Amino acid sequence: MSRAVKIRGDVVALVLLAAAIAVGFGFGIRLSGSRHFPGAPGTFGEWPVLGEWSPHVGIGTPLAILVAIAVVTWGPALAVRLPWRRALLLGYVTSVAWILSLALIDGWQRGVAGQLTSQDEYLSAVPGITGIGGFLRTFSSRILDFQPDSLITHVAGHPPGATLVFVWLDRLGLSGGGWAAVVCVLAGALTTVAVPVAVAALGKPELARATLPFIVLFPGAVWLGVSADALFAGVTASGIALLALRTRLSALVGGLLLGFGAFLSYGLVLIGVVALVVCAVTRSWRTLGLGVLAACAVVGAFAWAGFWWFDGYHLVVERYYQGIANDRPYWYWVWANLACLALVIGPAVVAGLPRAWRFPLVAAAIVAVLMADVSGLSKSEVERIWLPFAVWLVPAAGFLTGRRRWWLVAQAVTALMVNHLLLTNW
Repeated sequence: MSRAVKIRGDVVALVLLAAAIAVGFGFGIRLSGSRHFPGAPGTFGEWPVLGEWSPHVGIGTPLAILVAIAVVTWGPALAVRLPWRRALLLGYVTSVAWILSLALIDGWQRGVAGQLTSQDEYLSAVPGITGIGGFLRTFSSRILDFQPDSLITHVAGHPPGATLVFVWLDRLGLSGGGWAAVVCVLAGALTTVAVPVAVAALGKPELARATLPFIVLFPGAVWLGVSADALFAGVTASGIALLALRTRLSALVGGLLLGFGAFLSYGLVLIGVVALVVCAVTRSWRTLGLGVLAACAVVGAFAWAGFWWFDGYHLVVERYYQGIANDRPYWYWVWANLACLALVIGPAVVAGLPRAWRFPLVAAAIVAVLMADVSGLSKSEVERIWLPFAVWLVPAAGFLTGRRRWWLVAQAVTALMVNHLLLTNW
């Protein structure tokens, strides 16, 4: 009887997944071109995934298929048999290969080097930043739109830490879209190490090994390569993993990373839910204290340099509704966001949620996603914006028993279909 209940839970979850995606795209196709659904009729536009219907193949196609076959064939066994550190290293390298191969389906320029160079992206602002101190002191005054010298869209929509990363790369001589893309991919792949490490640190080593192949073939890799949110996901996931390790040094470094994460994206304060759950489950209040102290040091450093986070947040909410977000209907996005998230995490994670939702990391990620969803500040583009939360849902796939290779196939097929059928904006 219990087995029948579990199977029904899996089936119900997958049916809801299919229905949400079908209805989400159905609304987009039917209403595209209206005031609330911009874009040319007959294209998907941004509903619910920002991209256009454009079936295509590229140099990355055979590479991605080969990586998928390798992970499906050998991944589960190697995750169990290899020494833990070797398994994590192999997982990281394979994740980089998976992310890059998916990106290369769109070609090197369109899929990798040119992704962060549009007029609204961070790199466009880098040449105009001649002094970091002046940039930080005047940042808040330039957030609002329709004024002289207002910041470009992505720079204004995030705290200054996001832009500073690319400024620092430029100062190091790693300028241009190619280097920026590689750094984002390398950082985003850190989630492949951080998530299993945190799961193991919470006393679930077997679940951590079961999760590893699924985090490698994460369908969200379509947007990890290449978007700045891949960098955000890697930084915050690493911070949480370090907190889970519970040494003094790891707590301080983890706190610094999570504190800096809040200056990469305003929404990343919600990742604090996952961090708090880690500390609560491990009952490591010393870790929590040291982590908070380190995070506050980051806040203090930015405040000393001239940027106060709360001022930026209130202004960015106003800027948000100065743009297209004002036309995006809440009634649609409050559920279409979740349909988009289902594509990001894939059918295996969705099927595992009925069994896994009580696992602390998964439960915390669900809470963070729901808080972001109902806020109304995540209307569209969550395929990249929610990547830092989505990776913490992946351990749900580790709760699936039997036929794990078929579930891995489903994950890979989801990513390959999205990347080959849609020309995504990231």
